[in-house]
Amino acid sequence: MNRSYFSIVCRNSKEYFKKSSWRGILEQVIALLLALSLVGEVIITKILFDNISNITSFQKIAKNLILLISVIILQQLLSGFGQYLLSRVSYTNMGKFMVEFQLKLSRFPLIYFENTEFLDKVTKAKECLEYESLGHFASICLKMITHYSVYLLAIAGFLIYTSPLLVIILLLSFIPAILAQIIKGKYYIDLENAIASEKRRCDSYKKSIISTSSYKETRILGAYHYFFNIFNDSLHILTEKRWKIEKKTAFLEIGINSLIFIGLGISMYILFSQMMTGQISIGMFSALFVTLSDLFDIMDEMISYNIGQGSEVIGQVASFYDLMDMEEVEEDCINPNFNEGIVAKNIFFKYPSRSSDALSDVSLNINKGETVAIVGENGSGKSTFVNNLIGLYNPYKGLLKIGGIEHKGNLSRGNFKNISAVFQDFQKYKLTLAENVIISDIGKLENFELISTLLKQVGFYHPSAKLTTVLSPEFSGIDLSIGQWQRLAIARGLYRSFDFIILDEPTASIDPIEESKIFENFENIVANRTAIIITHRMASAKFADRIIVMDKGRIVECGSHEDLLKNKGKYYTMWQAQAKWYQDY
Repeated sequence: MNRSYFSIVCRNSKEYFKKSSWRGILEQVIALLLALSLVGEVIITKILFDNISNITSFQKIAKNLILLISVIILQQLLSGFGQYLLSRVSYTNMGKFMVEFQLKLSRFPLIYFENTEFLDKVTKAKECLEYESLGHFASICLKMITHYSVYLLAIAGFLIYTSPLLVIILLLSFIPAILAQIIKGKYYIDLENAIASEKRRCDSYKKSIISTSSYKETRILGAYHYFFNIFNDSLHILTEKRWKIEKKTAFLEIGINSLIFIGLGISMYILFSQMMTGQISIGMFSALFVTLSDLFDIMDEMISYNIGQGSEVIGQVASFYDLMDMEEVEEDCINPNFNEGIVAKNIFFKYPSRSSDALSDVSLNINKGETVAIVGENGSGKSTFVNNLIGLYNPYKGLLKIGGIEHKGNLSRGNFKNISAVFQDFQKYKLTLAENVIISDIGKLENFELISTLLKQVGFYHPSAKLTTVLSPEFSGIDLSIGQWQRLAIARGLYRSFDFIILDEPTASIDPIEESKIFENFENIVANRTAIIITHRMASAKFADRIIVMDKGRIVECGSHEDLLKNKGKYYTMWQAQAKWYQDY
């Protein structure tokens, strides 16, 4: 989405100010008072030097001097308190923006997260929040209105009263500088779009080097230098792209600073000439001499620092609002009734940015209380099919009804409340043992008796593990073997209240004998409830009422274990290849 510099400024300032409450209002009031105090300093300086040049009474000069010192002290107090409020408001607002961002992500269909362009937007939006770009940029924009604009208008009026030519010179000096910063902003917006994918690659390589989840394998395999080299290459690409932009902006800055310096010199010459010809008093000259120096410093701060800094982060800010303005799928809040089962008729599904279908003309009816196993080789479409059957993905063609609800990509979180799952890439939460189970149904009252029963049923055992034990050495707890973690994940899925459960390779890290025990208990647990088992292991599949065999995104066989063995098709071939694993059965 293309946005103008001005529209981004207005949008961000409005959103930031809405979230700031009274502290944000106070921050802008202080900025306004600080601007007025700077104008007051100019006026008091003029009066003070006029009194000194006219040799007025010492008492009058002292009063003016005390007043000037008081204004300067007030400026320091206002500036310090303003900086405190800026940090406080910015930090608080970032929390509010982060909450909105997380809620927005939760409302996007899961298929979005398979799209590279969408992931690039998420990366840029996260950086915008993590670096507090939104807050600083909005504060700069608001300060332009309440501080800089008030000060500059007042000083411009003062200068017009003295010499209109000075105002013209200032405008000729600074208008090109402002335009240059807007051009810089365009450069940085383009840069953020160009490097988003490379940033994600760079972060991925860095995690392979330093992440606790991968350092064991990286070190054992001696792959540290490999990942370091590709991380370094990726970082070099990012640096090169950023350096090209920095060179362009550096030349802009040099040209602009030259104009500003020339403008300052001409203004000082005009001011000195007017004093020597008697057009202005010594007091006016002194006040304007200091004012012009301060004015050029303030203009440099406003343009080179504030607008310049804004130009650098505006790309991130634009990306954040691009993501926040993305259309959400309207949710259908009807609860599924799994007494009506699941119906898939001639469905087709394709992942974003891929030319071929992941599912092609797939049809399947699953009845209430039926346990269906889906088997097939890697890449055959098993997990993709199940993600469609539970509403995480949406087929682009065909009919899909989940618990009587026709799925058109609009299922709400409420639609999943009667569904439980144990996925192959289950999470290892750094929580207590009990919390790792309860997390699947936090609305249910903690039932420690049920937790202990489920852990026993899935064969979970660790000599040091109590329900209150934290499962993370990082937090002075313990770690589990991958097999015990998998048992824990199964218990977590079974703890949740459900009418329909999906088990995606639920026993991949458990030996065949223990696997058999788990599934014997599993038959009792899921009695009268619908279940789908995705597995590579044929022994896991034979517990099912019906077995679906998939190949290249299609269903190629369907039937019971015995029937499929008699057919001597793909299932029979797979069973024979694994028969040596199950010779004890």
